[in-house]
Amino acid sequence: MKRTAILFTTIMLTLAGCTSGKQDSPRSGDLVFVGIPMNYSLQQGSMSEAISAATSDSTGLNLIHVAILEVKGDSTWIIDATIKHGVDRHPLDTFIRDFTLRDGSLPAFKIMRPEASAAEAEQFVQNAKKYLGQPYDVSFLPDNGAMYCSELVYNSYITPDGEHLFSEAPMNFLDKDGNMPLYWTQLFERIGQQVPQGIPGTNPQKMATEKTLSPIETKLK
Repeated sequence: MKRTAILFTTIMLTLAGCTSGKQDSPRSGDLVFVGIPMNYSLQQGSMSEAISAATSDSTGLNLIHVAILEVKGDSTWIIDATIKHGVDRHPLDTFIRDFTLRDGSLPAFKIMRPEASAAEAEQFVQNAKKYLGQPYDVSFLPDNGAMYCSELVYNSYITPDGEHLFSEAPMNFLDKDGNMPLYWTQLFERIGQQVPQGIPGTNPQKMATEKTLSPIETKLK
């Protein structure tokens, strides 16, 4: 199973590069998108399941998470926002372990690079570090002292002229049939808040389609 998973991950990394990708090594400021097959059975009622239902498309891969790479010499670090860690910086091994699927296989890791100089990309990383220690944003609201994964990227990737590199769009929590997954209903009832359907926000699936990003044909190390 693990050998098959490694092969699957390698294939997905290669496909992420395709003919338009750049042959390169990971660098600080690159983004790692975590993808799972459309037909993979997630634990019922999980956050990932609800996100998948809301953001899946017809490509066969659900992008359920996005993280920021920081490369320091021979070491690769991850800065991201998760329920488990909040906004945190941790080694790549921790990231891979956290996203290993229930059957022991690995998801697809799609690496993409923003249109920015190395210096600008490094600044994006430094911007993200300002949010370390904040809790995960279970309410998915802006400017509330907490962050969800793509919100962290959105607020960290600011151009030198003060513009956001990525765009926002009305948030969607409905599944493909227009129904509200039970997870979201129960979660927002618990925190005493209405589901923020339609409020401007971001998600990994849409962020990965932004023209400012290019796929990189490389491997995590």
